[in-house]
Amino acid sequence: MIHIHEKTLQDLEFSTILQQVSALCVTGLGQEAALQIAPLSTKETAINALALTHEYLASYYNDNRIPNHGFETITKELKLLKIENTYLEAASLKKVVSISLTANDIVLFLKKFQEYYINLYAYASEIEVTKVLIEEIDTIIDRFGDVKDDASSLLIELRQGINKIKGKVNQSFASALNTYHNLDYLDDIRESVVDNKRVLAVKAMHRRKVKGSIMGGSKTGSIVYIEPETTLQYTRELNNLEYEESEEVVRILKSLTDFIRPFLPLLNQYQEFLTEIDIISAKAKYARSMDAILPEISNDRELFLRDAYHPLLYISNKNKDKKTYPQSIHLTQDNRIIVISGPNAGGKSITLKTVGLLQIMLQSGLLIPVHERSKVFLFDRIITDIGDNQSIENHLSTYSYRLKQMNYFLKKCNKNTLFLIDEFGTGSDPELGGALAETFLEEFYHREAFGIITTHYSNLKILANELPYMQNANMMFDEKTLEPIYKLALGQAGSSFTFEVAQKNGIPYGLINRAKKKIEQGKVRFDRTIAKLQKERSKLEKTEQSLKINERKKEAEADKLEETNTKIQKKLESYQELYDSNQRLIYLGQKIDDLSVKYFNNKQKRELMDELFKLVQIENSKRQKTTVKKQKAEKAKVQQVKQEAEKTVAVIREKKKVAKQKEKDKPAAPKAILKIGDRVRMQDGRAVGSIDSIEKNKAIVNYGMFTTNVSMDQLELVEAVKK
Repeated sequence: MIHIHEKTLQDLEFSTILQQVSALCVTGLGQEAALQIAPLSTKETAINALALTHEYLASYYNDNRIPNHGFETITKELKLLKIENTYLEAASLKKVVSISLTANDIVLFLKKFQEYYINLYAYASEIEVTKVLIEEIDTIIDRFGDVKDDASSLLIELRQGINKIKGKVNQSFASALNTYHNLDYLDDIRESVVDNKRVLAVKAMHRRKVKGSIMGGSKTGSIVYIEPETTLQYTRELNNLEYEESEEVVRILKSLTDFIRPFLPLLNQYQEFLTEIDIISAKAKYARSMDAILPEISNDRELFLRDAYHPLLYISNKNKDKKTYPQSIHLTQDNRIIVISGPNAGGKSITLKTVGLLQIMLQSGLLIPVHERSKVFLFDRIITDIGDNQSIENHLSTYSYRLKQMNYFLKKCNKNTLFLIDEFGTGSDPELGGALAETFLEEFYHREAFGIITTHYSNLKILANELPYMQNANMMFDEKTLEPIYKLALGQAGSSFTFEVAQKNGIPYGLINRAKKKIEQGKVRFDRTIAKLQKERSKLEKTEQSLKINERKKEAEADKLEETNTKIQKKLESYQELYDSNQRLIYLGQKIDDLSVKYFNNKQKRELMDELFKLVQIENSKRQKTTVKKQKAEKAKVQQVKQEAEKTVAVIREKKKVAKQKEKDKPAAPKAILKIGDRVRMQDGRAVGSIDSIEKNKAIVNYGMFTTNVSMDQLELVEAVKK
């Protein structure tokens, strides 16, 4: 059973991760549920959650994109369905249809592509697919969210009656409007609308002359709004019909709601399913935003995070266009604890938090930004002590609080625990606090727990060097500028650079020397040796980086030259094609211009069309030759690529030849005998015309705008003339 304390989540700022994931959800329920994500209670559920997110992420990179899962919340509708004698409005019923369609689409899609989405399909296969709800609601509610006229025989009768009465209302109103307008009783605006009724805009001086019901007046009092007496009786009848219509609509909706009520558990399941899909989708989007992956999950006790990024720092720096430095950590049964040392502001705490936060994310079903060759192990418990933990409420000092934490660690720490402690041993006398911290660390070591600590204490560095399954590490610094490189170096303790940093910040050299004399000479020499080794390592790292950069530059330059050469070749080919195309267009333009001049002089339409037709035939003949050349060139390329499979190709070609010969040996279909009036077109042509006359194997074809003389052999029948 996995249990991770709430304080660990706070120390590692897991809530900030959840806020970022929540923002990527597309539904309100999804956003709320994403904020409640927590480390899963068993390894099996964690591995399954990771598989679901991994598969959804894969859908962004293949051609089988999972359908949209967005839906409108139906929580209120589900509550109403639990109460008898209630009914759902048309808008609520449309939401039920929408959520049913969405759930069905996703389940059916995952079933169709189950070989790609094995785990998502297994999860979705528990959801029932049914069209009964959708079909029943669609028979009653139209696409605009209104009850259909034919929902019942009474409703269609009532609505027909309403439409008739409305026609009479409009007719009687138009009659009154014309009568009183001719008598000059109406204002210039003539009419208006009051309480959704058409009224006459009567001049106040004539209001007693107009029969009807006064509905109001203008602010100035110059106009009185009157509903004509002739329309009043129709209006009363219309109100009665509309009331009966609303009663019938309520009856229909109640009946439909009663039909839906037994499906309440299924609708609840649909909403829960789509909410979970929304969370999985948000996790996948979050993973995509920082190139996160699912690393190998090992049953062995091994944690190898290669090129691991702190997610919050990575996203923040990405938005600011700043570089983030990855870290690589390797914990195994033979290298269980890492002691990171070095000066402050070098990245020790971030490295510690990176490991912890990535582990929490992984055990909550979130993918992590690491190299694809990373390997992870799921811990039963992750315990942390990070930051200033002074407790004002409980009147505890930092050291008292830390001792209380260590007591908790001692109770919970075992071989399936990952512990992360920042600034281990601080808060008390350096000698005494360091000794107690060393004892605690020995205890964690003997319990075979995995852990990472940061410290400035020399005795903890020495302990890490002495114990076989514990390792020193340091955050590297530039030996000249003392600026952090943000890179973790394993196998060597780090110097705190206490005196070097003091000197850099302008502390007088004499004071620094006096400080050095006040401490044990051996400790100074030890720290100086570590600092010297760290500087040497930094030099080697820089040399290695420089060589790699030069090698990459040379490769890039070679690729660039090759790319430039290819581009130039392509441009030359395209210029040649453009030149040939332009020459052909100039030739065609000249020919058409000549024909235009000729037609201008002799006005011979038929001769013009014959010449144009010949020109088109010549161009089509050229196109055919070009196509043949292209086909030959493509065949040559195919032969070159498939040299190894030449024998197989020969067999296939032989089969094709036999098939073609068989096709040729088949008797040709009898050609239709064309007659005057038949609708025809030229072979391989689109325009259809009719035959006006036939003479000596030539036909005059009428295309409507023009006629042309064409050989009968070039025509094919489209539609025979009706006798």
